[in-house]
Amino acid sequence: MTSPSDTERLARAALTHIIEPGDEHAGRALRNHGALRLLELLTYGDNDRLPTTPDSRPADPATAPARDPGPAPHDGTHFPGTGERRIAGWRRRARTAAPQRDLDRITRLGGRFLIPGDTEWPSQLDDLGDARPIGLWARGPADLRTWALRSVALVGARACTPYGAHTAATLATGLAEHGWVVVSGAAFGIDGAAHRGALGSGGATIAVLACGVDAAYPRGHTALIRRIAEQGLVIGELPPGGHPTRSRFILRNRVIAALTRGTVVVEAEYRSGSLVTARAAARLGRHTMGVPGPVTSGLSAGVHELLRGEATLVTDAAEIIELIGDIGQFAPPRHGPVLPRDLLDPDTARILEALPGHHAAPLDDIAARAGAHPDHTLAKLYELHSLGFVERHQDDWRLTNSRTRPSNTRHGGP
Repeated sequence: MTSPSDTERLARAALTHIIEPGDEHAGRALRNHGALRLLELLTYGDNDRLPTTPDSRPADPATAPARDPGPAPHDGTHFPGTGERRIAGWRRRARTAAPQRDLDRITRLGGRFLIPGDTEWPSQLDDLGDARPIGLWARGPADLRTWALRSVALVGARACTPYGAHTAATLATGLAEHGWVVVSGAAFGIDGAAHRGALGSGGATIAVLACGVDAAYPRGHTALIRRIAEQGLVIGELPPGGHPTRSRFILRNRVIAALTRGTVVVEAEYRSGSLVTARAAARLGRHTMGVPGPVTSGLSAGVHELLRGEATLVTDAAEIIELIGDIGQFAPPRHGPVLPRDLLDPDTARILEALPGHHAAPLDDIAARAGAHPDHTLAKLYELHSLGFVERHQDDWRLTNSRTRPSNTRHGGP
């Protein structure tokens, strides 16, 4: 006889086969009825009692033989606001659910099925409300809850430019070196570059798939996804054997947004799933960031539009960590190089600026251009001469010919 927690896990495993990710109608029904009762309603219809086993115990709807629930005249009571076609779709899929088979398969793969209430369940996913995942199928040695507490999403275009791929890999490497977990979708382009950047530096990364975690999609990333499963985590909402669709890719993005502390977009067109992830992060109160690109690149147009709105511009890992990290983790100040003339006092700098650029000038002309007394100008010119900025040609003065005067210090001898 299974324990209540086992029964709950079995029921939720069945529901991941029956219900599409992010279905808020189903999420509302799950909240109202609980996983076991919802599965009963979808498997047996509006019966007060479940079929019984030979020893008169109620059958487990997750393992009992499926049967046609027939018409359900009370669906309006059990599923208020949900259309009959949607409910009929749930019931059709309930006939083919085999949760124990799916759980056995994930176990053989060395994985597990996580549900709310597990110690490994990331509580920040609860921010999705009725769109919260029913459960998560996971492969990999790491603890999802622990890793998610210190994670950041890096997403972007599949058909990225070399600039975008290099930037994503560099950001992922920097984040990993500072102990942050890089989360992405394992797609071609920016996603793959982000995962590789984290793995290449010995860091942690999570791939959120839009298909079953027993399969690699895209197939070109089979080796990458296998490596992530060995070194990091591969998770998804669909049971083993689940195949990706366009809508599932879009809905997968809400999990990436909710799971992480912030989302960084590196290259995205105006119509891009990466922007869906960023805007979902903003709605959930997470940090939304973007990396600028050339204004002539259509692949950066969506990022630039995001930066004009709710996103923050970032250019390296330190700037990302400043936003999502602990209080006081500031990025280093940015400034250009300090030039020798920057160290001159304003009065001396004014005399230097009064010298013509390409020819020598007499003292009186320089004093007049600087608006200073000739004696004062001469004193400053000798100061500038000692510093190597100017040189004297008889009674005239001019800027030195070379930017840096060679030192007259002896090396290697007395």
